[in-house]
Amino acid sequence: MTEAVGISQARARGIWMRAQRLDERAPFGAGPDATRRAVEHLGYVQIDTINVIERCHHHILFSRIPDYQRVHLSQAQSVDKSVFEYWTHALSYVPRRDYRFYMRKMKEQRTKAVRWFGDVTPSEVRKVVTRVRREGALSIRDIDTDVRIEKTHEWASRKPSKKALEFAFFTGDLTVSARTGMVKTYELSERHFGWERREAAATEGEITDYMLDRALRAQGVVSLDSICHLDAGRKGAVLKRVEARVRRGELVAVVIEGCERVQHWAEPRALDEMADVDGGLVHILSPFDPLIIQRKRLKLLFDYEHRFEAYVPGPKRVFGYFALPVLVGDEVVAAIDLKTDRQRGELLIQKWSWVGCGRARAHKRVVEEELGRFEKWQLGA
Repeated sequence: MTEAVGISQARARGIWMRAQRLDERAPFGAGPDATRRAVEHLGYVQIDTINVIERCHHHILFSRIPDYQRVHLSQAQSVDKSVFEYWTHALSYVPRRDYRFYMRKMKEQRTKAVRWFGDVTPSEVRKVVTRVRREGALSIRDIDTDVRIEKTHEWASRKPSKKALEFAFFTGDLTVSARTGMVKTYELSERHFGWERREAAATEGEITDYMLDRALRAQGVVSLDSICHLDAGRKGAVLKRVEARVRRGELVAVVIEGCERVQHWAEPRALDEMADVDGGLVHILSPFDPLIIQRKRLKLLFDYEHRFEAYVPGPKRVFGYFALPVLVGDEVVAAIDLKTDRQRGELLIQKWSWVGCGRARAHKRVVEEELGRFEKWQLGA
């Protein structure tokens, strides 16, 4: 068996940033098709409802596509149909080419007890699917025959049909064909994608390989936790795949200096490639960015513990309601709590916290320059 390769934390950070395509300004090129390329490389782009600044799916893409426009994602979803929405570790945009790897999960939703949809009856689901089949794509706003009910959860709808639509979405009968803000339009999956017949669902073994390959592509150096983020039940199967690839020489064990207690692996080519990060490159990242969302991994490799405090009482907040981590080169130097004043057309700094090696004298000018670029895009100038 190949001996483990030792690397520094700085080297591991560089490999991860290279895999995340944050080591250069425009890794996916320009124009509408850059959105497809970015989603395919990353494997998913998380969707979130918080709109204090830009919604995270747009923000994540802007961080890697300098000329990104919101209509590019709409085109990918509704016109080119190169991405679709489904659940990864959270609701996300996923490459259309990967649809078959989610079909088993869709099938399971038909019989599995799902907490969110436990009180939806089969007849209610059939009713909304039949209506979509007969009338064409529709959103919850198009359904005005519901008898409104009291909410059982703050994120729930007072319209019973919303749960039926969402259940049909999770089973794959419907797909989100368009999105305006957070209002989703649902269409029959077959009609939206133009299928005469659905492709075959991936096997469990193929899904395991898919998860491993996706992590290797987007993370560079991987651990069981990073591969199986919020999907711990797959760790046993993934570990067997990893061990088999190590035996074949397709993966090597990696020991990261200072992180020896966590097993890591990488493809030999990832370790051979140059992964030097431009020290002058600045990124203001979404708290839901793939580089940030795995908090333990972020702490391990960047020595930065991000706090998402939107649901933390005001007096207990450290960084602020919606703080954004700021990368300069391969170091997180600040967390800036931003808010958009759309009426006045301004991006407001609620709180600026220096972290790690971040210092006003060393970093303030370059961070302010990036804030200007971010504000211009955010406000649509």
